[in-house]
Amino acid sequence: HNLEMKHLPGADPELVLLSHRYEELERIPLSDMTREEINQLVQELGFYRKETPDAPVPEEFQFAPAKPLPTLLPPQAPTADGKTPPKRDKEEHPDL
Repeated sequence: HNLEMKHLPGADPELVLLSHRYEELERIPLSDMTREEINQLVQELGFYRKETPDAPVPEEFQFAPAKPLPTLLPPQAPTADGKTPPKRDKEEHPDL
């Protein structure tokens, strides 16, 4: 599920992982891998293998192997004096 095979004559085989916006995330060369190794890789990446081509896909695998979208921080609300609190570095803990 969510895996599409395209044969490109003359091209080295590779697995191209795309985001939900079809942006390229990663390319994994497959030339030196056996069929069993490729099947294991696809399974480890979280792809769901249907029993038959027309079998339904369980809801929890509908978007597999997509990783969750990064959570966006809500906009900072102004403080009582009307000023927006200063932005913190990612590494800085809010209680420090």
